[in-house]
Amino acid sequence: MPLTTTLTEALSLRVPVVQGGMQWVGVPQLVAAVCNAGGLGILTALTQPSPDALRSAIRETKSLLRPEVLNRCQRYNLPFAVNITLLPSINPPDYAGFARAAIEEGVRIFETAGNNPGPLIKELKKEGAYVLHKCTTIKHAISSQKMGVDCLSIDGWECAGHPGNQPLGGLVLLARASESLHLPYIASGGIANGQGLAAALSLGACGVNMGTRFLATKEAVIHENVKNCMVGATELDTVHILTSFKNTARVYKNKVAEEVVRLESQGAAFPEVQPLVSGQRGRRVYTEGDVEAGVWSASPVLGLIHDVPTCQELLDTMERDAEERIERMAGLVARKNGAGQKREARL
Repeated sequence: MPLTTTLTEALSLRVPVVQGGMQWVGVPQLVAAVCNAGGLGILTALTQPSPDALRSAIRETKSLLRPEVLNRCQRYNLPFAVNITLLPSINPPDYAGFARAAIEEGVRIFETAGNNPGPLIKELKKEGAYVLHKCTTIKHAISSQKMGVDCLSIDGWECAGHPGNQPLGGLVLLARASESLHLPYIASGGIANGQGLAAALSLGACGVNMGTRFLATKEAVIHENVKNCMVGATELDTVHILTSFKNTARVYKNKVAEEVVRLESQGAAFPEVQPLVSGQRGRRVYTEGDVEAGVWSASPVLGLIHDVPTCQELLDTMERDAEERIERMAGLVARKNGAGQKREARL
């Protein structure tokens, strides 16, 4: 039996797994592969240099989808999403232009994140869009509910990229979400396999978001050196940077990241650190395969990555393993027999 949740029912998914909207990585090849495998793929708007480039990326993604997948999400037209992350910037990107381009191309599923998302969410909802919003605190999540979003992504401290500035793990955050939220929510951070998916569902989530794990798939358009590095890494090979600037990011622990940490410990001002954390340096990691070229996002799930499967293989395995875990947990329920109470399974 397939895993059926409010997320799979709303978005016509086979597996309640969302691919994180990763900068430089959320491009048509990976997005289509995730969708074809039964999950929700997400195009990253800000990876594209302009709204017109996003239009082209949306069209390319559509061309890579199998016909039955392209037609499965009748309510929201297309079976993939576009991520729009609002960044603090003196010269912000054309967020409205990206949103308009996506809407005009038929996209009706969006992932939003970042600062002051209310106006953007309002415009997307006017177009009948399904909006999944990322939150790193319960306070933020409660506020987001009032903006009219459809689903929340609860991002724990284990997340790659920007997990917020409060060191709260997903175990507590998801339990708090179950207590405090009336909207469905998915779990983000620290998930790479079916065991993690089953755990998230047991904590009340209707699905999971994975970023780092999808980097190490055959369809991820990044250098093989990076994928091989991830397979050889452990859960100890990440570090938080930019904490002193209240813009915490979890990245792979390389020489550049360690230099950022050293400078921060000495009270460095941001202009001293900025050249090291340049997005272009990080992009070189993915294009040239030099894992020491810049900072790049990674979570402790590196310790759970032992191969580089296709997205189909990954989601098939996750689905099967999650179902097995859930069945085993169901067996833990004490059942009466002639001798009284008995535990029938062990995890």
